[in-house]
Amino acid sequence: MAHSHSHSMSSGPAPLGPLAAKIVVGLLVAIGVAVLAGMALLWPSHQSVDVPLPFQNAAGGAVTTESGRVVSSAQGPCGSPSAGGVLTSTPVAAPPGGGTCVQSLVEIGSGPNKGADTLLEFSGGPGQPSLAVGDAVRVSRQVDQNGTTTYAFYDFERSWPLGIVAALFAVIVVAVARWRGLRAIVGIAVAFGVLMVFLLPALRDGAPAVPVSLVASGAILYAVIYLAHGVSLRTSAALLGTLTALLLAAGLSWATIELVHLTGLSEDQNNEVAAYLGNVSITGLLLAGFIIGSLGVLNDVTVTQASTAFEIAEHGATRRAIFTGAMRVGRDHIASTVYTLVLAYAGSALPLLLLFSVANRSLSDVLTSESVAIEVTRSAVGGIALALSVPLTTGIAAVLATPQAENA
Repeated sequence: MAHSHSHSMSSGPAPLGPLAAKIVVGLLVAIGVAVLAGMALLWPSHQSVDVPLPFQNAAGGAVTTESGRVVSSAQGPCGSPSAGGVLTSTPVAAPPGGGTCVQSLVEIGSGPNKGADTLLEFSGGPGQPSLAVGDAVRVSRQVDQNGTTTYAFYDFERSWPLGIVAALFAVIVVAVARWRGLRAIVGIAVAFGVLMVFLLPALRDGAPAVPVSLVASGAILYAVIYLAHGVSLRTSAALLGTLTALLLAAGLSWATIELVHLTGLSEDQNNEVAAYLGNVSITGLLLAGFIIGSLGVLNDVTVTQASTAFEIAEHGATRRAIFTGAMRVGRDHIASTVYTLVLAYAGSALPLLLLFSVANRSLSDVLTSESVAIEVTRSAVGGIALALSVPLTTGIAAVLATPQAENA
């Protein structure tokens, strides 16, 4: 049977007696209530947390950024007294002898000094931005205890380009998938809302990672699957299979992190979290990443398996044939998705692998280093959960999808 990736969720044949459907629906209702109760119990207190030092302004608060546009860019002597200041006239040149820097004059586009200019100096070395005339940038604004305002380069302005890419994505998805695509986009928004409003604040408060991640994942799955595919026995089979596989993924993630002795401290961002947010468990953060990262691929596979089982049932196959046929599709799906999963993680680790290759490290040293071991473990956990989700979901769907011949 061809691997169709069909995600159709129209209503299908009746289940194996009303009891099977009642059990599945009852389980999903009970799990849904548990998810809501878990969210209420683990809901973050949003307690005040000091802004980490790298993100502080001179007064200890969050860095304020303003928009800007590069007016001119040229080389000049380093150390101009006008660098970073609020300018209403031509910048003052530095005396020669201090080396040559790239000096970019930026017009400030927002904030209290809107319309004025500031001068940004760059040494031109590795990691320094290369600004061209007309570039839109973000500049940080600092006000010292004497009330003097200074500006520094913060980042490029990406709001419009990212907005265009996001809009193009939404338009194409809706044009191809119609209302289902629109509902899927709403589901994505709900998922990010759960992450931003519940998961991250709860982890920041020091809540246990496994319960928080499972509760957040459960809420995301209910919203994403039912919004994108509608409420039916097909979607219920896919949801129950996904939730079961997710629970297995959580257990596998915890066990492998303990077994492989992963600390997460090989990653710079985790070190910053450890330094400035002492109540956050880095291992817990790593575990939460494993669990959340497995959601997308599990959802794709389980929805496909449930849909395939119901489609086969509508052609009059026996229940055994439903399971066998859907499993053939599932094996193809596993084979294609597992290497996709591994290559995706390998792609994200390419800069690290490049550095290791330059350092002439042996392959065993590279693979067993924590940075690479995290990606290897993440791929293995995702692959195991993916493989187990196929028979789980297929079995549930085969029970719910009664062949048409049996209904005659």
